[in-house]
Amino acid sequence: MRHDIHAVVLDLSATGIGIVRSLKEKKINVLAYDVEGKYEIGKTRHANCGICPNPITERKELLKFLIQLGEKFSESPVLYAGSDDFVHFISNHRNILSRYYRFLLPAKSLVDAVLDKRLTYDLAVKNNVPCPKVFTIYDEEYLEEIIDEITFPCILKPVNSSAFRKRISHRLYKKAIVVEKASELREKYLLYLPYGELMLQEIIPGDETCIYSVKTFFDEQMNLIGVYMNQKIHQFPPDFGSSAMVVSVRDEEVIQKAVSFLSQLQFKGLAITEFKRDQRDGELKFIEINSRIGLTQRLSIACGVDLAYLYYLSLTGQNPTPVTSQWEGVKWVYLVRDFISFLQKRSRGEMTFGKWIEGLKGKKVEALFRWDDPLPFLRSTISHLRNLSHNNK
Repeated sequence: MRHDIHAVVLDLSATGIGIVRSLKEKKINVLAYDVEGKYEIGKTRHANCGICPNPITERKELLKFLIQLGEKFSESPVLYAGSDDFVHFISNHRNILSRYYRFLLPAKSLVDAVLDKRLTYDLAVKNNVPCPKVFTIYDEEYLEEIIDEITFPCILKPVNSSAFRKRISHRLYKKAIVVEKASELREKYLLYLPYGELMLQEIIPGDETCIYSVKTFFDEQMNLIGVYMNQKIHQFPPDFGSSAMVVSVRDEEVIQKAVSFLSQLQFKGLAITEFKRDQRDGELKFIEINSRIGLTQRLSIACGVDLAYLYYLSLTGQNPTPVTSQWEGVKWVYLVRDFISFLQKRSRGEMTFGKWIEGLKGKKVEALFRWDDPLPFLRSTISHLRNLSHNNK
């Protein structure tokens, strides 16, 4: 196998570091970049790391940066995006960037659709994929028109979470705002309206363990080159958040539903497709798609389906043998996030310290920690605990 073609990773969160370490284990030279604050936390000795312009607020500068970087290589490197912001940027500038880099994304209309939650649910409805009931709130008048149709509690959330997150303060931001009654909905709608368009979503009954995530890589011809899945155990924050602890499991119904949906969409490249099993009827309900590698990339390696490496082999013309089976029962834990999630659950009387410790037992991998590169883990842990301390003041 050829490993002499470079890789460029845009992201130094746990997602990007997972990609970096996967490639470094294969002795592939990796350059990794992120905006200044994230670079300071995530810089790793397993890649040549640096600061790059912001994909949201410095688009022209980032495009120039990537062109100048790309010109330095004798062969086009493989380009990875570890966050939705970088995915969107690459998609919007794909014609220019494809002259300098190797990458594979679905059609621009699909990338735009999965970043706009309103359009994402439209895709599910058009393809007969069960999903939660949603309402887009156009203005206060429309909210009053539909308020009698809403079942409480429900979730108030941004249509475009990436743009919303950039506008709002860290303390005020929530991925999903739970609303218990109509008066609270009116109040919170006005509070969050200045930061972006909002929508309402039905709450699917069930805890985190009802959520399944399928990770896939389809090549240019829509051949399935890699697939594995995991079940959530804990989230950060607990109710509606990103993964804090997951376990690798194999459920053919979930995988088939994800693969079929992505095939219908002609969703090339990397994807994360999430479902939740509705406790009312046992039916799988579609939650979201992301067009990139997931936060749990290190689990991808541990359960035998290294999507980052399969992507590299495919993009460098090496026709990798598809990997569609996985090892089950391996846990992935983002320790500091899982600990903070535990603290929040304990404060609500939902978990004891002993139960949390018990959950850490078994075969597992940590999102960031490695003995030969401990600083990303330490810096991330300190940053999370500092934020927790500030939020509790």
